Amino acid sequence: MAVHAHPDDESSKGAAMMARYAREGVEVMVATCTGGERGDVLNPKMDRPEVWRDLAEIRSKEMAAAREILGVQQAWLGFVDSGYLEGYTPARVDELPEDSFARVPVEVAAAPLVRLIREFRPQVVTTYDEQGGYPHADHIMCHTVTMEAFEAAGDPERYQEFGEPWQPSKLYYDMGFSKDRILAQHEAMLAAGLESPWAEAIEKWDWSRDKGGRVTTRVPCGEYFSIRDDALRAHATQVDPDGQWFRVPLDIQQKVWPTEDFELAKSLVETSLPEDDLFAGLR
Repeated sequence: MAVHAHPDDESSKGAAMMARYAREGVEVMVATCTGGERGDVLNPKMDRPEVWRDLAEIRSKEMAAAREILGVQQAWLGFVDSGYLEGYTPARVDELPEDSFARVPVEVAAAPLVRLIREFRPQVVTTYDEQGGYPHADHIMCHTVTMEAFEAAGDPERYQEFGEPWQPSKLYYDMGFSKDRILAQHEAMLAAGLESPWAEAIEKWDWSRDKGGRVTTRVPCGEYFSIRDDALRAHATQVDPDGQWFRVPLDIQQKVWPTEDFELAKSLVETSLPEDDLFAGLR
């Protein structure tokens, strides 16, 4: 089960991993915390009045298309997008709209995820790290809620209205954007005589915040990168098909960094690090 904040997050974080496991016969569920109602229209080709007017419905249809491409199941947890607040920290939660996901009490926000965990019974759960991957209110809340639900779902004394307890065995954080990965792609583009889409970002990024050293698990899934990209393009309001996401050719990506990367945050089974499989210790 992959827990994400908005529709489109599942296609930009761990999508090739999910596509691989789904095609190997693993049941894969995406839990989407919010409907993305307060998201921006990031694709200039979709920046039209009728799109803004029907954004929630359009994003729901985009999610349906993406989950079909990935070959996964998907469930909405039913919360409202908090919107993006520059420089957000949880101390600023009162600045968000009153109906925001990030302002829902944790025990209330975790309830539908506990129910879904008990119904779907995943062995492995993935989510974002304690900083949400990046400081978006919904991403941070997604982390908080997942941590709460991971523990509560297996506790027979809690959320008794949601049936028999189920305790997942492993919890991972998505760790997709490491310094080493970006530099590997950048250098490979230059070596191929191509313009790197990462050149400007590399000069500006604060590398002291890099979390690449926390990666414990690299899942080989390069052959599924094209499926990942198709799923991402399905989120047409959020992703420009001519934008930065798609400027590194797939053959270069598959050659220099053919994995999607994770940090093992909790494990109730014995496993040896580093891993190349989220189900290490469970097979």
